[in-house]
Amino acid sequence: MTSFEKLPLPPGFSYREGQLYLEELKLSEIAREVGTPCFVYGANVLRQNYQRYTTAFAEAGLDLSVCYALKACSNLAVVRLFGEEGAGADVVSGGELFRALKAGIASDKIVFAGVGKTSAEIEMGLNAGIRAFNVESEPELELIEQRAKALERIARVSMRVNPDVEAHTHHYITTGKKANKFGMPVAQVTRLAGRVAKSPYLRLVGLQSHIGSQLLEVEPLAEALRVVAGLALKIERDENIALDYLDIGGGLGVAYNLREEQTASPEKLAALVKEVLADYPKSWPLLCEPGRWLVANAGVLLTEVLYLKEDGSDDENSPHFAIVDAAMNDLIRPSLYQAYHEIVPLQLEPDRELTNYEIVGPVCESGDFLAHARPLPGLQAGEKLAILGAGAYSFSMSSNYNSRGRAAEVLVDGTNWKIIRSRETYEDLVRGEAE
Repeated sequence: MTSFEKLPLPPGFSYREGQLYLEELKLSEIAREVGTPCFVYGANVLRQNYQRYTTAFAEAGLDLSVCYALKACSNLAVVRLFGEEGAGADVVSGGELFRALKAGIASDKIVFAGVGKTSAEIEMGLNAGIRAFNVESEPELELIEQRAKALERIARVSMRVNPDVEAHTHHYITTGKKANKFGMPVAQVTRLAGRVAKSPYLRLVGLQSHIGSQLLEVEPLAEALRVVAGLALKIERDENIALDYLDIGGGLGVAYNLREEQTASPEKLAALVKEVLADYPKSWPLLCEPGRWLVANAGVLLTEVLYLKEDGSDDENSPHFAIVDAAMNDLIRPSLYQAYHEIVPLQLEPDRELTNYEIVGPVCESGDFLAHARPLPGLQAGEKLAILGAGAYSFSMSSNYNSRGRAAEVLVDGTNWKIIRSRETYEDLVRGEAE
């Protein structure tokens, strides 16, 4: 048995007679029919992840509304799937709001976050009748009030609290320290709550905190919740406001290195949230905004080995390059975050010796890599690989760098599959440009 047959694959993935399956389909079939690179997501895995998350809080006796964070994976089919399961949406741009509405998410189940909302985006949210704007600064609150007055509407707002909590994650994706651009300190939120209470065009419906992404420890989330809950009691008392909910954000992490990491548990998070709230005299409904935990390990990026390249020397330290057709424009996480993704063959063959490969793409950057010194069974040009954990922040962060068309996206549902985004063509690359 090879090391890959013993690898603890994510739910929904399995090797059967040496072939890698997602749900009930051989991934080699999709690679053959659709071509590579392409992203493939498992619909039943997505559903099961959502159900596990919501069930954990329900069994803890907590009233939770889930707003799926579109930034993780914003394909309409994926957003619609979560909507059919009961989710709302967490959006951070007018484009994401457009996507959420087009996918059938009810406007009163959408929250709008982000530090740089434009006047046009605010008007779009007001006209749609969204559940709330997560307000990140005093100037933003002023602009929301101005646009609400001009449109003769009442804007529902949730103040984003920056609790100055260390999230223990990559410094690019921590958002809850005072050095980060996100949210407002407790004193400022307290003062602005009084302003909102006096405005005929604003209604304070919640308090929100999101301290970072890819959190494998849930204790920092509990620490942030204590700050938010204490602040909620003070505001409700001082301003005679009954908040609709407390928003605990998202950020629950997943295991990318399947041999060494453990996925953060929604059950542990729910138990800790229940424990924290038991210390307060009031029980609030909760809202959360998971993204990565729901989609990351439900998706893969399929790629083909184009060339194997060595320098021909006898130096055992010389690199073995496997040049594949996926690149940093398809999956930027390794280059941007030094992120680890498992890479496995679509077909296992016996008696292949492991070799450490530099898995690199065709983009003209030395930073274009998908893995360093990765042990894989002796590769051959033309064979297909699966890059696991590619459901979140993968296609959504992809680009057309080097004038490369973005990859196709495919949704597997049991024994069925369909293309949910076509591969971009050369004509797509220049559409909208003037000659």
